[in-house]
Amino acid sequence: MILSAHQPAYLPWLGWFHKIAVSDAFVILDKVQFEKNSFINRNQVKIANGKTWLTIPVSLSGHKESTISDIKIVNNHKWAKKHWKTIEINYKKAPYFYKYKDYFETLYSKNWTYLIDNLLELMKFFIDEVGISTKIYKQSELGFNKKKQELILEMCEYFDADIFVFGKLGVDYAEKILFEDRNIKIFFQEYKHPTYPQLYGEFISHLSIIDLLFNVGPENALDIIMKGNISKSELKKI
Repeated sequence: MILSAHQPAYLPWLGWFHKIAVSDAFVILDKVQFEKNSFINRNQVKIANGKTWLTIPVSLSGHKESTISDIKIVNNHKWAKKHWKTIEINYKKAPYFYKYKDYFETLYSKNWTYLIDNLLELMKFFIDEVGISTKIYKQSELGFNKKKQELILEMCEYFDADIFVFGKLGVDYAEKILFEDRNIKIFFQEYKHPTYPQLYGEFISHLSIIDLLFNVGPENALDIIMKGNISKSELKKI
């Protein structure tokens, strides 16, 4: 059993989906602390002269004592209208933009109170669209309450996982001995970003998955996400 976990992210990048795709189970960490200036509530898209951030404004009052699931969107900003306008203006010439236009136009017309609801809606849509079959769980529904590596070990025990996938930065803090003692192998994802056709000149990596979907569509999206990176079957052999 390969397990991975991560905080939810707004319009996530391709590496986020690779991590899910190589796992048998993936846990959305919605009961951990919200990180300011992270990718939880923002990401980047391509524009004619480079790239730009799309950020959902959130209330940071007491956020250090709050979990991600508690974070509310500040709706006195016209953020949704701005995000949709930025996407529409910059991607309307992309080959698959009109396949997705109605979905995103409807998404940005909704009134969202909690950030997590928006993030989970988008996550489900993207996972279904690219054809990832990994089982997805929410930390809050499973009742995991420990922190940091104890949380990871708690999850591994619950799922009887024998491989856990860390992000690249996990190499700086993961205490390997804790996992070795429990016969759990650990893998540090070092995602090699693929290239694909884009609008506006030279290729820019590490953008939102919408850049991939608008430009190449869903049929080949997962193959592109996986290109040059470890597969689930390869990971099972480590």
